[in-house]
Amino acid sequence: MNIRKSAGMILCLVLTFALAAFLTACREDAWETGAEKAAGSEGKVFNICCWNEEFRCRIADHYPGYEEVDANTGRIGDVAIKWIITPNQDDAYQKFLDESLLKQADATADDKIDIFLTESDYALKYVDTEFTAPLSRVGVTAADLPDQYKYTQDAVTDSSGNLKGASWQSFPAVMIYNREIAKDVLGTDDPEQVQKAVKDWDTFNKTSEKVRAGGYKMTSTVNDTYRVYSNNVSSKWVVDGKVHIDPNMDKWVDDSKALVDAGLTGTQDLWSDEWAKGFYPEGKVFCYFGSAWFINLAMAPDKEGSIAHDGGWGAVTGPQSFFWGGSWICAAEGTDNPELIKDIILKMTADKDILKAIVTDDHDFVNNRPLMEEFAADPGYGDSALGGQNPIPLFCSGADTIDLSNLSYYDQGCNEEFQHAMKNYFEGNATKEEAVDLFYKAVKKRYPELTTD
Repeated sequence: MNIRKSAGMILCLVLTFALAAFLTACREDAWETGAEKAAGSEGKVFNICCWNEEFRCRIADHYPGYEEVDANTGRIGDVAIKWIITPNQDDAYQKFLDESLLKQADATADDKIDIFLTESDYALKYVDTEFTAPLSRVGVTAADLPDQYKYTQDAVTDSSGNLKGASWQSFPAVMIYNREIAKDVLGTDDPEQVQKAVKDWDTFNKTSEKVRAGGYKMTSTVNDTYRVYSNNVSSKWVVDGKVHIDPNMDKWVDDSKALVDAGLTGTQDLWSDEWAKGFYPEGKVFCYFGSAWFINLAMAPDKEGSIAHDGGWGAVTGPQSFFWGGSWICAAEGTDNPELIKDIILKMTADKDILKAIVTDDHDFVNNRPLMEEFAADPGYGDSALGGQNPIPLFCSGADTIDLSNLSYYDQGCNEEFQHAMKNYFEGNATKEEAVDLFYKAVKKRYPELTTD
């Protein structure tokens, strides 16, 4: 949830030419003494950049000593915490972050970014530049985070082996099904039986015929299944500078087209009002796909009348294991608050008591393998949105299958352009071959340095 079109290339060039001057100014200003500063001698304003309220809520609810002043301001001791929240829509957050990081060297101490968050779609864009400080500079190493899932660290490790971020959450995902529809079309809402009906894509598609016969849609939109397919590709979007379409993405196109033609799914965008109708009974949508955060942040569990509010969802692995999301805390080069950054990272991503509270209070799947295994074995734990079902065993199993080796700098752009191009095919405005050609043209315009098949 990339700078559009050629802006990405412009940023890379600017980063390259600005890097030497930036590092000289920032390192001499902050890092020579930063690690040795006592907390009381650090900066008095701490700026945190993120794209939504999630991290602010986690800090407000769980960081010891945090005092909320208003929706955009808090305090930790005598340090003012400033929340700079810019939504992800239309790449607004990344554009803001890019512009701010380029100004970091010349910014006043109170205006410098201290922490910024990234997610999997564009983590590598920032991790592999020195605008993001190695966590070792603030006194945090992988040895301080021994219980975290390794892939969450691999995702924010730069090409020189420096760990550049840490996350309080892990992000395996599942298929989330409507229990009432399952009872109607399958005769049961038992997770074990539902899983048999969606165990692979061929079986999933056969089950969709039963769903259609019952007067329901299989998914709200073709984009609901997109990440499941894209997480299970055999290679990166770009190999040796050349863009290619993985066979699993080609299968997504064919499977999705069949579902659209059968009236079993739509073509609307994720996060649209039309897409979200299935969170309510009248939407008549059999399933969505998502991580723990998706269930408890996106599916309206706090709204009366929603399926989640009434505990009407269930969870199974689905046709393929996959992941979605992930929020990493990164230290901005040039910060004057290294000790506070260290404390926030260690408390929010490694303190077992805090992480346990995040699981029980927020139903997040946290980045601590032993703790999550404890919850998986706890017969008393359950998620009210899932009718009391404990989804942690499914998430633990899924976490062990996550492979981030096919992530690349180009992922967000390629994924966005592929979905945009294929929408023309799904809606009958282009042949499949024409849609593929539209995709290649869009990628070339966005990344002129690439070649295509």
